[in-house]
Amino acid sequence: MEQLSSLKNQLLIAMPALHDPNFARTVTYICEHGEHGAMGIVLNRPTELKLDDLLLHMEIECGLTDTGEQIVYLGGPVEEERGFVLHTSSQPWDSTLSINEDISITTSRDILEAMASGGGPSRTLVALGYAGWGAGQLERELQQNAWLSGPADQSILFELPAEQRWEAAARLLGVDVNLLSSDAGHA
Repeated sequence: MEQLSSLKNQLLIAMPALHDPNFARTVTYICEHGEHGAMGIVLNRPTELKLDDLLLHMEIECGLTDTGEQIVYLGGPVEEERGFVLHTSSQPWDSTLSINEDISITTSRDILEAMASGGGPSRTLVALGYAGWGAGQLERELQQNAWLSGPADQSILFELPAEQRWEAAARLLGVDVNLLSSDAGHA
């Protein structure tokens, strides 16, 4: 199998034919991709939870109304009880993976404490769980036309309403996903 270049810092856009309920009509930001597999955060599956709910559960006091009202997303079907904060890079936290010079992902409590007190990163997306692929799995799914991949854009990651992110990510590639057939073919 031909090895693809790394998809780290890319968006995965589910093709209309992908009917897996975990990923149908999703856009996923790839945080890590290499020979051992890939890991990403689904960007357009909001939950009923707000950040305030998580902070309360973790016994972190939040005095900021705007921060506490932030929506929590379902980042994927793996380890749904584990929290992830995708954010613009501002400073290193206890457990941070730098994806590029602008974007990082953090799993430690200290970033949530900083967010609750107004000292966190300027742009964040909080998610429970992540999307994961074993070695070669994502490459096979791409060859089977389950996904499109394209450049990441901070407005899609942090600004657009969840229901607009899938189509907006495809538009970055010049694709209207509503015009794509759910039948895939190979020449």
